[in-house]
Amino acid sequence: MNILKIPFVEFVGIKIVGNNLSLEFSNNLKNHIDTMHASAIFALAETQSGLYLQELYPQYENSVIPLLRSSSFKFKNATTKNITAIAWIDESTKSKFIKNLNTKGRAIVKVFVEINDSDKMIVAIGEFDWFISKKS
Repeated sequence: MNILKIPFVEFVGIKIVGNNLSLEFSNNLKNHIDTMHASAIFALAETQSGLYLQELYPQYENSVIPLLRSSSFKFKNATTKNITAIAWIDESTKSKFIKNLNTKGRAIVKVFVEINDSDKMIVAIGEFDWFISKKS
């Protein structure tokens, strides 16, 4: 799946820059104090977490249904700059995910995401718990 073709992702304006997703600061994404709106920052982070899983486990792309189950997100700094998302998972999670998916047909995987602005300031950090099940 081309994540950039998801209608909401297109609407918000998320783009790929290098290996990560980014979002340009614009008037449409401003909040009441003229900084980047919290929901735009969260949308970038959540989308990056899904893309990261898709890239990490390409063998499952067409055979599973990934659903965001929960998230924890902390906003650190306001910004008026372009933002970029970086995602990762714990090494121990990688093999545990594959084992659970193959034996149980479902698994939960936690993806960590950091959002930085173009000045390298941390804007937000988050954890995204994905519930992934094999298609029947």
